[in-house]
Amino acid sequence: MTNDSPWQSPGWQPDGNNGADGGGASGVSPGGYAPTPGQPAAGWTPPPKPGLIPLRPLDFGTILGGTFQVLRRNPRPTFGAALLINALVVIVTFGLSFAVSFWAVDRELRASADDLEAVSAGTIGLIIVSGIIAVAVSLVAQAVLQGVIVLEVSRGTLGEKLSLRALLARGRGRWWALIGWTALLSLALVIALTVLVLLIAGMAVGAGPAGPFLAVGLGIFGGLGFVVLAAWLWIKLAFVPTAIMLERLPLGAAISRGWTLVVGHFWRTLGILLLVTVMVQIASGVVSFPFQLAAGFGGVLVNPAGDPTGSIALIIGSNVLLIAVTVVIGAIGAVLLSSATALLYIDIRMRKEGLDLDLQRVVEERAAGLNPHDPYETDTQREQPHGT
Repeated sequence: MTNDSPWQSPGWQPDGNNGADGGGASGVSPGGYAPTPGQPAAGWTPPPKPGLIPLRPLDFGTILGGTFQVLRRNPRPTFGAALLINALVVIVTFGLSFAVSFWAVDRELRASADDLEAVSAGTIGLIIVSGIIAVAVSLVAQAVLQGVIVLEVSRGTLGEKLSLRALLARGRGRWWALIGWTALLSLALVIALTVLVLLIAGMAVGAGPAGPFLAVGLGIFGGLGFVVLAAWLWIKLAFVPTAIMLERLPLGAAISRGWTLVVGHFWRTLGILLLVTVMVQIASGVVSFPFQLAAGFGGVLVNPAGDPTGSIALIIGSNVLLIAVTVVIGAIGAVLLSSATALLYIDIRMRKEGLDLDLQRVVEERAAGLNPHDPYETDTQREQPHGT
């Protein structure tokens, strides 16, 4: 059976002039089969784009473009905050290391032979304490930065541009939950690595002549298994911080929520986050390589005579410059990865829960002068005060 009727594009509407005037007055091509190029089909309008992204399920290109646009659209609370936080972490870490090293060397030089053992024990304890402080500062900074970027992406999607102070205020009541989650995740990672290292060491020492070979095998396969497990958990738990900040869920509920959201979108989430991570790492290596090269070989070129004072000044200057470059690149990478995660969260909720319709409703109600509910919060959380 054949169909002699001509093809008609979606959205084509019959017009009394179709075919008679060649479509000149009706806005369709000759024959009346397709709309004029550049004009939307009749009855269809594109989804609104009040800010960062169009309010519809996102394709790969839109997510990637939106990830980089976060840096350009509102740089002060994104790149500026990341730069400030990364610099603070570096200053605290290096400051503690320098202070502890200087204090330890000074004590051991002034200690007598009888007191040297006690002084060494005290130095080790101080090094451990300073390391714990540095790690704590890093965890808090990482959590705060991720929360700020998540809030910025969520508000930028609605066309808002908030200051860093306003973003911090918007996350009030959620920061300690986010810091706790970051610390819990880091602790689990350290424990898993410690157990693996202890198993390898125990097998190397206590398994007889074949122990070293078994330890090497366990190290290879255990390491690969650890990487696979860590990557799987990375994706399964990627949206927990976003659920904590945007849906204002308690920690246990946020873990369950993040785990559930990834179902059906695991490989897509893994691919996009892995791609962003690889892009950041490659860019970091390309940018920092010349500075590393200068720090390593610049002394021979600039100070061929080997003057001690010049060598020390050159080493200090090149390393300070390398640290500054690392801080800047780290800030950019942290913003990009957190932005990609937040955009993926929004995209998945659009696909699963129709969040795009809620976002469009909020945009329309605000344009009408109303004060709509936060579209990211669940109905249960809307009934609770933000301090809970």
